[in-house]
Amino acid sequence: MDVTNIEKILKRISLTLIIIAVMIGFGFAGLFVIKLAPIDADSDKTIMFEVKNGWGVNQTLSELEKAGLIKSTFMAKVYAKINNIDSLYAGNYKVSKSMSASELIEAMANGENIENEVISVTFVEGKRFPYYVTKISETFGFKEEDVYKLTSDQEYLNKLINDYWFITNDILNEQLYYPLEGYLFADTYEFKKSSTIEEVIGKMLDRMEEKLNMYKEDIDVSGKSIHSLLTMASVIELEAVTPEDRLLVSGVFYNRLDAKDSLGSDVTTYYGVKKDITESLYQSEIDRCNAYNTRGNCNKGVLPVGPIAVSSESSIIAAITPTKTKNYYFVADINNKLYFAETESGHNKNIRDLKNKGIWPE
Repeated sequence: MDVTNIEKILKRISLTLIIIAVMIGFGFAGLFVIKLAPIDADSDKTIMFEVKNGWGVNQTLSELEKAGLIKSTFMAKVYAKINNIDSLYAGNYKVSKSMSASELIEAMANGENIENEVISVTFVEGKRFPYYVTKISETFGFKEEDVYKLTSDQEYLNKLINDYWFITNDILNEQLYYPLEGYLFADTYEFKKSSTIEEVIGKMLDRMEEKLNMYKEDIDVSGKSIHSLLTMASVIELEAVTPEDRLLVSGVFYNRLDAKDSLGSDVTTYYGVKKDITESLYQSEIDRCNAYNTRGNCNKGVLPVGPIAVSSESSIIAAITPTKTKNYYFVADINNKLYFAETESGHNKNIRDLKNKGIWPE
């Protein structure tokens, strides 16, 4: 076979390959268009579709196919890749089967047609940080570990220290169980359901700032740090119920600190060993030294290392402006009524009286 014939054969092969490639290209392009087309171009029915927090592009597209809103997850991924779409806005969208996959993707990439649904959430005071993490996670669909991760992230905490006057380097203490314990204000809030973790935490910190701004002059006069006041407030919160009792309890606790004595507070011991106050404490736990326990001899004349719960406004006020008293002791009966005493003998008498009357909490 001469060279001329070989060249002719090669040209025919090349032309054939080109034709095949073009046909494949056109075939894929045609399939691409078909797979991105609406499920039902004539549909006028509106459907609500939620893009949940934490979903990436791939998971969202997969869920769209499961919901019968797009024909092909793969082709939709190709479209997103070609158009450099690597994130979608979380939230509730009004969509229709008459929308093409590309229209759906573009709408979610730009936050269009998103339903800014507002939800009301009530956070209760007197609860520990894990309660708030669970409440936030269940309400907004976050993973609890993601909330814990953010709220212990050094960079995020430093940003909060820069953004809020009442947050200081005290929250960076490595002995703290949860850096933001006691800093979120318990209240009823309205959030967009599409809120991020940062937005939820930020709104609760904003509310705390609003409240503390009202007492800023008293805080300055007290000469105490915000961290110590929130710590004291959290202990008061769990030891007394009424605003009047909280003011008196605050006076007792400050008297004990001034006397270089321990607070002698059971609630700090429970927190230190991470037990609920409904559980029983062993003597070994009462005596166990940690940065929170004020029952033993480990923390005389000092507060716990940080707050042990979220405080109500009345407890914060009590921590800032305690009632002056000569009392150094108090005890509660089964109805949460408090009995105060100036001396240990008087305190022991109160306990005996409560036991004799059958109203001593077992």
